[in-house]
Amino acid sequence: MNARRSAGASGSRAGATARNRMPFPETLPPSRTVAVRSADGTRLHAEVFGPADGYPIVLTHGITCALRAWAYQIADLSADYRVIAFDHRGHGRSGLPRRKNYGLKDLASDLDSVLDATLAPHERAVLAGHSMGGIAIAAWSARYRHKVARRADAVALINTTTGDLLQKLQLLPVPRGLSPARILAGRALLAAFGGFPVPAPARVPSRYLVGMLATGRDAGPAVASLIYELFEQTSPAGRSGCARTLVASLGAKHLDLNGLTVPTLVIGSQRDRLTPISQARRIARTAPNVVGLVELPGGHCSMLEHPRTVSGHLRALAESVAHDPRTSLISS
Repeated sequence: MNARRSAGASGSRAGATARNRMPFPETLPPSRTVAVRSADGTRLHAEVFGPADGYPIVLTHGITCALRAWAYQIADLSADYRVIAFDHRGHGRSGLPRRKNYGLKDLASDLDSVLDATLAPHERAVLAGHSMGGIAIAAWSARYRHKVARRADAVALINTTTGDLLQKLQLLPVPRGLSPARILAGRALLAAFGGFPVPAPARVPSRYLVGMLATGRDAGPAVASLIYELFEQTSPAGRSGCARTLVASLGAKHLDLNGLTVPTLVIGSQRDRLTPISQARRIARTAPNVVGLVELPGGHCSMLEHPRTVSGHLRALAESVAHDPRTSLISS
């Protein structure tokens, strides 16, 4: 594994924040919509941005978000690459599953369906996943191990985890002796996470809670507003269904990463409350082909809090595996 890279280590936190803050793209670039059907029939919404012959980069978002969470990266990378982004089941413009199927096998299958629908035969891409999107990639690599080298040239796992979700969750600081109570409280909070429409009187405290969990204190107001807007627009069934899956699936036994054999970049944040930096470091120690660990200041949504840095790392990763970014067909 390459030496750890820490963004902003030579300058102040304020300086790093100022360098990364940029106007939020209010509109996404022109795109082509692709209607995808998952294995269980759930309708998935996907969009393709950038040149049709560009090398593909696939972006998969986190819980209670949508593809717009990647707005900075879509705007930047689609100038040179074919950027594919989709909404998870129960999120954004994707449909709700008929039988409350929100398991990791469903998230993995959805990603596989999107790859089949948007990539040509024998075509490979860089896959980047934030939070639950990274979990989906990990689950896909375990369930579809035979497809990893056929569909992925490289992977970026951003602010994500493979296990110990409740054990590492940093909601509030508590004494070590009270950590079991913290785990129980975290389980109750996440299991019921947003499983109801947000009533008007609860919007202010809900906005504060979502912002506190999802972003660092230096995040700009546009970032915090977008995160809450996406949360509120996610269906309650999608929120609670995915939250329950994460609580049930990410315990002491971590997801198997042995199938993730392609070059893997890990990005974590030093003040991430949901997937603390220790989770990124563990992935960097255990994934079989890690090419770098990037530690950023800030909170859980690094692609929004540090868009230039994250986009730069994704661009560098794509360049490292695709010598010509305008050529997307790769021999099998």
